[in-house]
Amino acid sequence: MTPRVDPRFAEIANKVRGGTPLTLEDGVFLYRYPDLLAVGSLANEVRERLNGNKTYFNINLHINPTNVCVADCKFCSFARLRPGDPQAYTMTLPQIRGKLRERGAGITEVHVVGGLHDEVPWSYYTDTLRELKAERPDVHIKAYTAVEMQFFSEHYNMPMEQVLTELMDAGLGSLPGGGAEIFAERARRKLCTGKADADQWLDVHRTAHKLGLRTNCTMLYGTVETLEERVDHMLRLRALQDETGGFQTFIPLAFHPEGNALGKLPAPTGVDNLRTYAVARLMLHNIPHIKAYWIMIGLATAQISQSFGADDLDGTVQEEKIYHMAGAETPQIMSRGDLVRLIRESGRQAIERDTLYNVRWEDDGSPLPGIRIDASAPYSRHNGRVELVVQP
Repeated sequence: MTPRVDPRFAEIANKVRGGTPLTLEDGVFLYRYPDLLAVGSLANEVRERLNGNKTYFNINLHINPTNVCVADCKFCSFARLRPGDPQAYTMTLPQIRGKLRERGAGITEVHVVGGLHDEVPWSYYTDTLRELKAERPDVHIKAYTAVEMQFFSEHYNMPMEQVLTELMDAGLGSLPGGGAEIFAERARRKLCTGKADADQWLDVHRTAHKLGLRTNCTMLYGTVETLEERVDHMLRLRALQDETGGFQTFIPLAFHPEGNALGKLPAPTGVDNLRTYAVARLMLHNIPHIKAYWIMIGLATAQISQSFGADDLDGTVQEEKIYHMAGAETPQIMSRGDLVRLIRESGRQAIERDTLYNVRWEDDGSPLPGIRIDASAPYSRHNGRVELVVQP
């Protein structure tokens, strides 16, 4: 017998297949609709219409130059308020360049984000990019969230266009999507103070798009926000994308409760993770890619998400600190071969991309060297770092 399809879900499915943008009410319904597999299957239709059977990844390196930050974000386990804090750090320019020299073999992207440090000069930020470019002129630098950009503008008394232009002259290639958190003022007041608000975050990206920069966008979920506020967040991103077309990728960011003021809240479940990817794919029809950030949701869920709307796994990452300080127990580094195997096992074709989604390599199914990993393998901690226990 053919199962009965809920008429409201059928109406939404017809809108999706006909190219009609979904409403806030549609998005909230999808979040509450009990048949997760039906929502995921519909999202997968959109995913395959946009990106076929491909899952993208890149070879990248994360550098977090400082964790000193004047903002007060209740969900953050990374930031330290003052330089004198025993756990505070600020890398020197030679240390930043040395990190790229040490770990930069084969990478095509450096991802640079940090705290809002009010005791370093503006030149620290521009010179960081210049040092990285001097070390590797060919590397693409994706640097500084919209929150950092707004801080630069206010703290150093410069118009936003000047901030972005000077950073571009120093080597900036694109913007990451962090700092968006959740746009709803009610939730944002409870989560973070001393940083860019929703309109400022959107204006930074609007200006970046005007200058020809491509950017990413994010949403932090699983804290104090409502489902309506999640969907509202997506709609605001969709509206800016209609206006500028400058977003490349949307990345849902799952809340991690360890080591922060919201530690009593539970982390999002696997069902919530998958549903959020699916709803995002259905709401954000005009943003080309949905990225499953394996650092945050784990390898197994990241694999499954490739059938729930996601088409990107991020990259090799290397020494990410922000989410591991919040309790993430995923590896800090993944090899190229590991990522390809994860993608193959999810039934997708692995595509190595650069930051701007230019294809560098397409998987043809040839044997891969090295050890095989199991996405459900246990993890262990060694000297404060989380490493995957590999299976020979």
